[in-house]
Amino acid sequence: MCRERVLHHPFLMERQKMATSNQNEQMEAYSQAVDSGLYRKQTGLSGTYDNVRRYWEDEISREIIRPHLERLLKRCRSRMDRLRVLDLGCGLGDGLDLLTGIREREPRLQRDRVDLLRPELLGLYRGIDTDEDLLEKARGIYETNCKVSFAKGDFTEGLPEREQEQPYDLYFGVYGTSSRHTGDDSFVRMISDIARHGSEYCIVVCDWLGRYSYEWQGLWTQDPGEKKTIDYAVPWEERTAERNKGRRLTRRLMDREEAEKLVAEAGRQAGVEITPLVYFDRSIFTGRHMDTGEYNSHLRPIRRAVNDLHEENCRTDLEDLLVDYVPRQGFDSLNRYFEKLQVCWNALVEHVEHLMGIYAASERSYARRPDPVSASSPEPLSDMMERMRRVIEGVGWLGIGMPRENIIEPQLGYALRHLISNLQEGRGCAHGLVGIYEVDKS
Repeated sequence: MCRERVLHHPFLMERQKMATSNQNEQMEAYSQAVDSGLYRKQTGLSGTYDNVRRYWEDEISREIIRPHLERLLKRCRSRMDRLRVLDLGCGLGDGLDLLTGIREREPRLQRDRVDLLRPELLGLYRGIDTDEDLLEKARGIYETNCKVSFAKGDFTEGLPEREQEQPYDLYFGVYGTSSRHTGDDSFVRMISDIARHGSEYCIVVCDWLGRYSYEWQGLWTQDPGEKKTIDYAVPWEERTAERNKGRRLTRRLMDREEAEKLVAEAGRQAGVEITPLVYFDRSIFTGRHMDTGEYNSHLRPIRRAVNDLHEENCRTDLEDLLVDYVPRQGFDSLNRYFEKLQVCWNALVEHVEHLMGIYAASERSYARRPDPVSASSPEPLSDMMERMRRVIEGVGWLGIGMPRENIIEPQLGYALRHLISNLQEGRGCAHGLVGIYEVDKS
């Protein structure tokens, strides 16, 4: 049989056609997988959901909210009911992710179920936002969960849907959403609406941009009435040229004293007592604009270095973590506060660098006695220094699995997070100021 006849044999031609069809189907399947993001290389070094967001900001928020969520759940169980949540400024439903990620405090190693808000305890999560594109994506993410719903609404005009909806137990706004209220009147109106509309007992969580963050030190003022807002650059793009093309949003700056006055006025208008439970500064040296230097040219990219600490198989130059605070004249109290934080932060970083320098992996111990912790060190600093000494001594000899990159450095990140969280004062001295309030009509 000649070559030409073989190529045109009906059976072989059909097989070739089937092979081409299968190949096209496989290529289409790969294209769909790529489009869906399945082949996207994941990293926590940049973007909205970077390592600082996941391992610092979210976890700090969970730690703050946990005791109040516990109390709410206990009250719901006592009245044979389930928790109802209204998320104001929900975006993609990130508030639900945050809440359902709250774990019981210090669960035992033997426990398997450690989530505080288990699925059977949630009655309804309702997300409100002004961006229809975000809401459509959120609906796609949670389309199989009948206890989750989303609606378009502008909460700067008061509480949306307050006449049609049953009261909620938790009114929730995180990730700086309270700063969307650029005027005092709109915030007071929303909080007073919540106080009137909420359950007999409810919790309100507010989250603003802190007035005295080191990120925008140039905007500090002795009279908050002089400068209430910031022309906020959304810092998703790392390159300055691209960032300058991005959106700029007018956002409210807030400190604790201002927040207390506004919440008290909302309670007076509603005829309901609203009690502040806690104020908390979140992301003191790790806000997103630490890296951009958009509002303060003295900054070092500390957030980027902390992201490195939590990145798998990534070794961090600890020199990049050191803070060099530059005081601003006329703000003595704030300067003393930030300088104390800097000294403690840098002392912990340098202590870990010292410990790794004298550790002898072959001997599974330190080659010489580590420098003692100063008796004058604040308790959170001395505790974290001792913890890191034990961490390095316990795992430094492992060899397998890159113990520095994947154990010691993440633990240093958690130690720094613990340190800064326990030295904060809830004054509005960080990227985020969180306020949690109680409304008790009984």
